[in-house]
Amino acid sequence: MNDLSTAPQPADQTSDRPAIQRKPDWIRVKAPVSKEYGKTRDLMRELSLNTVCEEAACPNIGECWTKKHATVMILGDVCTRACAFCNVKTGMPRKVDPLEPAHVAEAAAKLGLEHIVITSVDRDDLPDGGASQFVKVINELRKNTPNTTIEILTPDFRNKMHRAVEAIVEAGPDVYNHNLETVPRLYPTIRPGARYYASLRLLEEVKRHNPLIFTKSGVMLGLGEERLEVHQVMDDMRSAGIDFLTMGQYLRPTPKHAEVKEFVTPKAFAAYGAIARAKGFLQVAASPLTRSSYHAGEDFAQMRAAREAQLAKKAAQAVLAGTK
Repeated sequence: MNDLSTAPQPADQTSDRPAIQRKPDWIRVKAPVSKEYGKTRDLMRELSLNTVCEEAACPNIGECWTKKHATVMILGDVCTRACAFCNVKTGMPRKVDPLEPAHVAEAAAKLGLEHIVITSVDRDDLPDGGASQFVKVINELRKNTPNTTIEILTPDFRNKMHRAVEAIVEAGPDVYNHNLETVPRLYPTIRPGARYYASLRLLEEVKRHNPLIFTKSGVMLGLGEERLEVHQVMDDMRSAGIDFLTMGQYLRPTPKHAEVKEFVTPKAFAAYGAIARAKGFLQVAASPLTRSSYHAGEDFAQMRAAREAQLAKKAAQAVLAGTK
């Protein structure tokens, strides 16, 4: 992953300010200006909902909100952890909003969503890590927008994982996502509040409770990971039964966050994607602008179709074997 057309610029030796990194052309996006973007933003404000699109400064917000696709972030906008890559505020969160599940369902109905993604901040201050709020949101969506497929992106529920996963899986989301974020070697500096193998176990636990729920995970590239380390993460994910892998370029939110070690080229992303597909993932999204919920609805439809084709092939092979 050393083929760079644009590398980080050297620091200004006469200034104490951090060096400014110029982004390559392939990750530059237009500023959001459409009317539909404004309507989506206004609806989120009206219902007092937070979105990871805004809080994490997602580069795809203009495109997604123009299409009325917003990833709702429940349990407030303050996280109890301080990961080196994340732009969400850190501190002591406010009380959980009891009206939030109903507001999420109302937003899904007003936006006419066929597929919705729900994520959250880490809430280590709560006895269940916030799992019950995920359950309430899923139940409200099932009641009010029964045709909307539901994808959740949860934290790791540190020290509360088993009961949290059991409760959420029982509520029946269509996709359970939990991001590994980076390779194990970089966890102490990039994701110090989490443990790599605990995150893998969480996704294994989902499959153990319900093998039919699609599981999904993602990693950021450009943090200093090595190619073979990324391949090993893919193997670990497949061993955990993960169906869907997303891979995108890490972008530094502020000078206080971890620096970008490399802008990975589209060609390199395409190569990683090909390797991941060869390893057996049902669905792979790998590009500089890929994020966990980017094109999530279309990807879910393709993943479901891939599973149906896979099952049909196995059934045909079983019939053929029985006739011999």
